[in-house]
Amino acid sequence: MPETVVLSIVVPCYNPAPGWRENVLANYIFISGYEPATELIIVNDGSHTGFDPEATRRFFGPHEKIKFISYEKNRGKGFALRQGVAVSMGQLVIYTDVDFPYTKQSLQSVYNALKSGGYNVVPGNRSDEYYKHLPPSRVRISHFLRFLIRTFLQIPTDDTQCGLKGFDQAGKKIFLNTSIDRFLFDLEFIFLSAQKGLLIKPVTVELRNGFELSTMPWKVLIQESGNFAKIFLRAILGGRSS
Repeated sequence: MPETVVLSIVVPCYNPAPGWRENVLANYIFISGYEPATELIIVNDGSHTGFDPEATRRFFGPHEKIKFISYEKNRGKGFALRQGVAVSMGQLVIYTDVDFPYTKQSLQSVYNALKSGGYNVVPGNRSDEYYKHLPPSRVRISHFLRFLIRTFLQIPTDDTQCGLKGFDQAGKKIFLNTSIDRFLFDLEFIFLSAQKGLLIKPVTVELRNGFELSTMPWKVLIQESGNFAKIFLRAILGGRSS
């Protein structure tokens, strides 16, 4: 019989920075230290720089529990994650960014909350310290979105965009039913999970030392305004009873 996979880590990858393979492997080894039955799924979301498929396969070759998905056209983080989650074998699933921006302890906290069995979805909740590492434009975007969520949507957390989340099989089913490909796929996932009555437990997470986040253009928020409007309309028309 094949070995049971307890935890799947899904990592989307688009034009990764130099050294990304070493960083991913170090985090995978750490995770496997406290949960040996862990698989890692790396999804190459149409990278045109930084991701050499053959070099990547050679680098990770000795590790049988590391899988790859790759396609030529960039489709967005939400799309990439759905591809990885769809083939995941773990009883529990966690996704994060290829640069693993959050501390290893944050990753372990999300896993421990899931493993307790009391929750279906465990989203990271970024502390106030997190915003000290953000460019001013990203702070404004993040606070504005959290304001919109608190004002218009009744869900258990207003920090839907944290790039570290975990879920069980019930959460996996909801995640695979999301349709947004880019920025607001996280919000859609949390909103749908709340609608379906899943138990959601935010867990405080911290950025790792020395990690600095890049700027985010306002046009991203403008482009995603239509997706927010769709989610808002679903909340108004369907409510939490749907």
